[in-house]
Amino acid sequence: MLRSWYLKSRLLAVLLAVGAALGLSLPAAPPAAAASLTQITNFGTNPTALQMYVYVPNSVKAKPSILLALHGCQGSGPYLYSSTDFAALADQYGFIVVYPSTNPGGSCWDVSSSQALTRNGGSDPVGLMSMITYTEQHYGANPAAVYVTGESSGGMMTNVMLADYPDVFKAGAAFMGVPYHCFYTGTVRGWNGPCAGGQVSLTAQQWGDLVRNDADPGYTGPRPRVQVWHGTADTTLNYNNLGEEAKQWTNVLGVSQTPSSTDTPVVNWNRARYNNSSGSTQVETYSIVGAGHQLPVKGTPMAAYAVHFMGLDGSGPVTGTTGALHAVGAGKCLDDPNSTTTPGTQQQIYSCSGGSNQSWTHTSANELTVTVGGSTLCLDAGDRGTANGTKAIVWSCNGQANQQWNVNPNGTVTGVQSGLCLDVTAASTANGAPVELWSCNGGSNQQWTLG
Repeated sequence: MLRSWYLKSRLLAVLLAVGAALGLSLPAAPPAAAASLTQITNFGTNPTALQMYVYVPNSVKAKPSILLALHGCQGSGPYLYSSTDFAALADQYGFIVVYPSTNPGGSCWDVSSSQALTRNGGSDPVGLMSMITYTEQHYGANPAAVYVTGESSGGMMTNVMLADYPDVFKAGAAFMGVPYHCFYTGTVRGWNGPCAGGQVSLTAQQWGDLVRNDADPGYTGPRPRVQVWHGTADTTLNYNNLGEEAKQWTNVLGVSQTPSSTDTPVVNWNRARYNNSSGSTQVETYSIVGAGHQLPVKGTPMAAYAVHFMGLDGSGPVTGTTGALHAVGAGKCLDDPNSTTTPGTQQQIYSCSGGSNQSWTHTSANELTVTVGGSTLCLDAGDRGTANGTKAIVWSCNGQANQQWNVNPNGTVTGVQSGLCLDVTAASTANGAPVELWSCNGGSNQQWTLG
C-alpha cells in the first residue's frame, strides 16, 4: 500500500510540476461541447467496482469504432476526458470513447496481479471488457473496431489489455507505459520499483513468451498492432521501458527488432517503425526528446498521431491518393512552374487550375509524384537538405529518403529524411510563392490537404 500511495503521489507531483513549467493549469472540468460525458451504471460483470463513462459525439458514425481510454494514477475517466484531445478527435471522426475510472478513486490500475495478467482472470480487465461489450450492445458499436490507449498506469494497462485480449483489440497506443508483465508483483495494484526504474531488461523472446504463455495461453490468431510513446526525461517511469516494450511487441508480432524506418515527424519526436514483409507497420515507437512524465500533451498532435496509427480517423495511411495538394493557409495549390520537367526546379503555390502540373500522387513508397509532359518526377528535398530553408524541388525519382514524404493526419507534410514540414515561404498567399522545408510550427502555411 505504501508503494501504491507513493506512485500516486509521485505522479500527481509530476503533473503539477509540468503544468507549472509549461504555464498550464490542469483542467478541472470538460470544455464546452455539443455532446457530453455520460456515466453508465450496471454495465456488466465488474469485480473491482470500476466506474464507466462514455463519450458519444453528436456526429457518431453508424456502427462506430470504440476507443478505450485509460487514465493514470491519481486520475479518473472525467479527468482524462478533459485533459486530452481524444474527445475532440471523436467529434471529428465519429468514434465512441469509453473513459473508465478505477476504484478506489484515483488509484492505479491493477497491472501487477496474476488475475489481471490473465485473460478473464478477474480484477480490472474483466470490468473493462464489460464496458466494451456494453458499448457494442447499447450503442451499436463495431466489435471488429475496438482500440485502447492510456497514459502512465493506463499505458501499462493498455499493454495488458492488448496481451490479455488479442482477439478483441485491433491496435493500441500506450503513453509512458511498461511492457506487459513487467510490473508483476503477485498482488493487486502492487508497486514494482525495478520495473518503474527501468531496471528490468529481458530478451525479446522472453518478453514475447510472457505474452504468449501467460496472458492468453493457446491463442494463435492475429495480434493487435502497437504504438508506444515515452519521454526521454521521464523520472517516474524510466525511458528504458520504451525499448523493452519495443522488444516485446516486435517479437509477438513477428517483425525484426531493427526498425524498417526512422524519422522525426515533429521536432524532437524520434519515430521508429517496424514493418512486416508486406510493408505494413506493426510496431511504432516515439521517443520525445526532453519530455518528462506528461504525455500525451493536450494541444499537440500526439493524440492525433495515436488515432491515425490505430485507424480511428478512417483514413489509414494516406497513400495511393492522387489530386491537388492544397495549401490551406493560402487557398492555393502546390504547382510545378510552367509544367517544367527540369530537375531542380523549386516548387511554388499557384491558383488551383486542375492542371496536371498540380496533380500529385502519394505513392506506397511515400513519394509525392507529378506527371507532366509524359515524365513523372518526385518532390525532392534539394541537395538532400535537412536545414530550414531547404528548397522543395522536383527531381527524377530515385527512392532516396529525401524523396519520401509523410502526409500526416494533422495536415502537415513532413520529409522522412529531415522531419521538417513542407512550408510556404514567409506564409505568403501570392501566386508564385516558393515552397521549402522548415521546422514544424503549427502555422497554416504548413497545412496541406491532398485530393
